[in-house]
Amino acid sequence: MYVQKVMMKKIVVIGSSNTDMIIKSDRLPVPGQIVAGRQFMVNSGGKGANQAVAIARMGGNVTLITKTGNDLFGKRSLELYKSEGIVTDYIFSDPDNPSGIALILMDTSGEKYISIVQGAIKTLSIKDIEKVRTVIEDAGILLMELEIPMETAEYVAKIALKKGIKIVLNPSPIQVISKELLQSVQIIIPNKTEAEWLTGINVYNWDSARKAADCIHEKGVETVIITLGSKGALVRENGRYYEVAAEKVKAVDTTAAGDTFCGVFCVGLTENMSTVDAAKMACKAAAIAVTRSGMQQSIPYREELSFEY
Repeated sequence: MYVQKVMMKKIVVIGSSNTDMIIKSDRLPVPGQIVAGRQFMVNSGGKGANQAVAIARMGGNVTLITKTGNDLFGKRSLELYKSEGIVTDYIFSDPDNPSGIALILMDTSGEKYISIVQGAIKTLSIKDIEKVRTVIEDAGILLMELEIPMETAEYVAKIALKKGIKIVLNPSPIQVISKELLQSVQIIIPNKTEAEWLTGINVYNWDSARKAADCIHEKGVETVIITLGSKGALVRENGRYYEVAAEKVKAVDTTAAGDTFCGVFCVGLTENMSTVDAAKMACKAAAIAVTRSGMQQSIPYREELSFEY
């Protein structure tokens, strides 16, 4: 049994909303090469929206703050989020910029190339954040990723830090992160590649992940969780390390695994799970997600997890 939404802390997700156009083929092309596709799909995506859907499907109380274009893609996304039970009252519509679009090339093993045109989300401004400041200040947990402008992320973090709100940062896509933002965050969840970017350490096993986690901690983040794909996740908390093994599954599409992990992890925290138990539940959900095609379509519902802690 999981805690009903009305009894749970509110999770506010600030991030992107995209429409994903996906081509599946037997293999990925090399530069200058044309590879025939086998399947074409149009799905809802965007890191912020994916994370919000994961939270909603776990029974979490989630509000999504994002910005779409005043176009067909934006309107379609809004209706889908409402159907998931996400609070959509604070989704901005930009009359001058289109909704975000992601183009994804994927092979049969689930490996992919992704290119994103940010569109309206790149205009999510400090002025916009001021309009929803009270919503942020009422959050129990704030989950952010970096498809929003960096100055906006830094401003949001200042608001949350001042109010003592726990900030969880998914530092994706890869970019330079300011010292101020890192020192405002209580929990950071990079994947292997992002951890390498943040530290300069080649992350290839548990030992190297520990070294990278130490390096990130020294930058000012209390708790570091590095997701390691099929291996699972390393948790560094209070000077101790915990190896959270992933379930062995046949991966079909790994696209939404990281977002699923982040959203489900935050739900675990709102249910007073330990950091490690929340990471275990998140790993279980991510393992289910990679066995399915698509972004939001692949994210599991709570009843599929059979997770106890």
